[in-house]
Amino acid sequence: MNMVTIDWVIVLTFLAVLFVAGHATSSHARTVSGFLAANRCAGRYLVTVAYNMAQVGVITLVWYFQVGYDVGFTQMWWGYLEGPAMIFLAISGWVIYRFRQTRALTLAQFFEARYSKRFRIFSGMVAFGSGLLNYGIFPGVTARFFIAVCGFPEAVSVAGLSLPTFPLVMAILLMIALYLVFAGGQIAVMVTDFLQGVFCNGVFIFLCFWFMCTIPWPAMQGAMLSMPEGTSFVNPLGLSGEKNFDIFYWLISAFIILYSARAWQGDSGYNAAPLNAHEARMAQLLSGWRWRVLMLVTIIVPLAVRTFLTQPEFAPQAEAVHQAIAQTAGGNEALAAEMRTPLALAVMLPAGLLGLLVAAMLGAAVSTDETYLHSWGSIFVQDVILPLRGKPLPPRQHLLLLKISIFFVAVFAFCFSLWFELGEYIAMFGALTAGIFVGGAGAAIIGGLYWRRGSLQAAWATMAVGITISVWGITMMNLPNRVLDSMESGAFNFVREHCLWLRGNMTGMTISFVAMAASLVTYFLVSVLGPRTDFDLDKLLHRKAAARDTAEPEGRRSWLEHLGFDREFKGSDRIIAAVTVAWPLFWTIVLLAVTPYLWWRQSQNDPVSDLAWADYWQVWTWGILWVSVGVWVWWTIGGFRDLWRLFQRLRAYRDDATDDGSVTHEPKGSP
Repeated sequence: MNMVTIDWVIVLTFLAVLFVAGHATSSHARTVSGFLAANRCAGRYLVTVAYNMAQVGVITLVWYFQVGYDVGFTQMWWGYLEGPAMIFLAISGWVIYRFRQTRALTLAQFFEARYSKRFRIFSGMVAFGSGLLNYGIFPGVTARFFIAVCGFPEAVSVAGLSLPTFPLVMAILLMIALYLVFAGGQIAVMVTDFLQGVFCNGVFIFLCFWFMCTIPWPAMQGAMLSMPEGTSFVNPLGLSGEKNFDIFYWLISAFIILYSARAWQGDSGYNAAPLNAHEARMAQLLSGWRWRVLMLVTIIVPLAVRTFLTQPEFAPQAEAVHQAIAQTAGGNEALAAEMRTPLALAVMLPAGLLGLLVAAMLGAAVSTDETYLHSWGSIFVQDVILPLRGKPLPPRQHLLLLKISIFFVAVFAFCFSLWFELGEYIAMFGALTAGIFVGGAGAAIIGGLYWRRGSLQAAWATMAVGITISVWGITMMNLPNRVLDSMESGAFNFVREHCLWLRGNMTGMTISFVAMAASLVTYFLVSVLGPRTDFDLDKLLHRKAAARDTAEPEGRRSWLEHLGFDREFKGSDRIIAAVTVAWPLFWTIVLLAVTPYLWWRQSQNDPVSDLAWADYWQVWTWGILWVSVGVWVWWTIGGFRDLWRLFQRLRAYRDDATDDGSVTHEPKGSP
């Protein structure tokens, strides 16, 4: 056992705060809209912190630790390729603004309003199935992390019975998340995610400072400069030998940011929770700061771990970690990459700091579990069962059905994690399983919100294409080796050869990209070549009503309005938006200006040395660390202000039993 008394006190105190906060929301989630969308009462900072925490679970951190351990700082350089996409999202409110204007509680409710009830049911089933597969590995990855970092034994004795630790830890974590979801629905999810976000981001920033101050930079530099040729940690042009996380990974990532905006439904409750469309856009705009500064922990921690495991001055302590990794992974490369960081951190961190890390990771685990349980369970009820039933349920029965569905999702994830053996990197499996739905849904969302010509036939066709390519990819990339070996001779040898070629030449990310690109082309061609459609987008987006409510005198648009800062950006909003956009714009300019120079230097056999790159990244790291402190303070103050206002609005909210996500009723809530 790696944890001591002070560590357990920190963890249990943190858990107690979550339970109290979850219980405090229970009286406000007695309606369907409250349970599903917090009665649409959330401000921008509350949504930003909570939504970001929901997306940063233990599994997300583990896969980013894998990326950081393999490519280090080069991911930040090529990650700037996402800058233009992030700038466009920030300015335009791409997808989220118009989705919030529809006033739909779920994405599939929008699909019914835009396409048809049958398409809503079908897409709901696909989203649910895709989400179950994607979420199915979460409890297992999370449990293995805590077993490794806490040093739990393989089995524990309970009431005289010897119980395996792995399923026991999974069950405990899922029960914590279930309690919070049942207590207050999306209100509890959002409030506890916010508190977890404030705490976890603070711990992660402190952890970065601690590693930077306790592990000498020369030792870190030695680990970075000892990487094999073609897998540089510091030189972005030195990735010729990197297969998974090279420049193409980040180009695809930039495309996916735009294509899949709000398509993934694992956090669907946050799509409808903002107070209005402008608050939703501001929350999306602010969210960009998470990846720019607050996720620095995903570079510093794996760098510290690599230094600890590879540098001679740490060899005596690291030997035990190497043995534990080999024993735990049993030759499974993907599992070894997953377990490396928690096993090392358990040895590297002192008492107290280990407790803070475990509490922060527990917050990350619970935030994602409760958000995903809430989302997938709600989607099955809202977008499959209720449309098939054809008429609304009484509120009490509706809420009971939602909770039963959420419980089923937890049971499925528990069983799937218990039996499934992951055959590739977590990030790649996540991209593939998400692609089952997102591959086709992205085109249907974009076309449905922005193009009158987008047709029902195109929506059906694009979903079929996305599903087919993604399911094929999952099957080929995750067939167990023993199954492939049995195909070595006979009629199935072609399948074996095809599967091996695919694994050697493609990743889950590239297959996901193929599915999305093919779906986008399909949607366009079927809409243009098929039956003519001229859909009334003004009615769908409630523009006429909004225009009456917010009528302003017509006039010439300023240059800021042409850039996307419309008249809803008032006062400090414009300053926040300008600063938020200026940051990625600056780094995008650096990328576009400096990269050609670097290629030219390399072509002249005079490349920038790895030592110079290491010095640059040291300065960059300290700068980003101090910026992250400022962002954390800024968001924390704004978030607690919004939390206070949330409960004021909830107390003033008048229950509306008809606001249950049915298209037969006019969607409620301000636009």
